[in-house]
Order: sequence, then C-alpha cells, then structure tokens
Amino acid sequence: MAAIASLCVFCGSQTGRNPAYAAVARSLGAALAERGITLVYGAGGIGLMGVVADAVLAGGGTAIGVIPEKLESLEVAHPGLTETVVTKDMFRRKRIMLDRADGFVILPGGYGTLDEFFEVLTWKQLGLLDKPIVVLDSEGYWGPLLDLLDQVSAEGFAPPATSGLATVVNSIDELFIALDNGEA
Repeated sequence: MAAIASLCVFCGSQTGRNPAYAAVARSLGAALAERGITLVYGAGGIGLMGVVADAVLAGGGTAIGVIPEKLESLEVAHPGLTETVVTKDMFRRKRIMLDRADGFVILPGGYGTLDEFFEVLTWKQLGLLDKPIVVLDSEGYWGPLLDLLDQVSAEGFAPPATSGLATVVNSIDELFIALDNGEA
C-alpha cells in the first residue's frame, strides 16, 4: 500500500457532551501535522471539525476544507484553512473529499458524519473505492452502530465479508499502526 499523504476526517459540527471527543480530535490533528499528512474535511470552523483543523494548522500542517456554498454562507466555514473548496451542493462536496483523500477516519459525529461514513462504506462494498476506512471509536461512541452493522450481516442483509470494510480502533496510535501496516 502506498503511503498515506492525505486523510479525510468525518466528524461532528458539534463537540458533543464528553470532552474526550474534542481531546481525541485535537490529538488527531496534531498527529496529522506531525506526520505531514494533509487533512481533508468538511471545512467547518465549529465543533470537532474546527478542533481537528485548528490542531493541524497549529502544528504547521495542511488543512483542506470542502464546503457547500449554503453552509459557507451560514458562516460556519473555518477562516484560516490552507485551501477551501466551495461546492454547489453536498453531493459534490463528498465526491471531492473522496477524490482528494487517501483514506478516511471517522470520529464521533451526528447525521452528517453517519451519511459520510455510510457513503464511503457503501462505495467500498461495491468496489468503487479502494481506500482504508478507520473508525476511531473514542470512548465507545460508535459501539451501538458497530453492533448494528454486525446485526445487518447476521440477518443476511450484507455478506459476512462486509464486516472487514472498515477497521475499528480505539486510539490514535492504533489508527496509524493500522494505516502504516496496511491493515485498514
């Protein structure tokens, strides 16, 4: 597997109730900058999105944001990114993030994060995407969703092989071990 030069991080536009979510986003951003890995994300300056981008930028890294014009006009775009790509709609936003990233990391988030995660997961299942997807299960946040995915397979709505489409890790160290060893 080729070295990862860019990672798309899907995460919340809120920080959530547990301060550990922001801490892991901050640590991930710092680790991306330290490793020289470009952040590709939804361009938000708020929530976990803003936390991870701020940490990348504070570490001297590169942060590329992709945002639909509707959200940019609501003034949620991060003002200090290395590059901001403004799109007409959410569909184009996701396509650009898919194209510009060498892999995907899923942090805690809401409906938008779920949508983005299921998009890349489905594309990988269909053979339209051959890039690593890593769920960083900070504080067990994604446990119920992971149980549901197992249930989908157990009930015959997805082949058992789909359980390996995304790698689940519990720490940033595990994330980079999985990526570096081609286990994701």
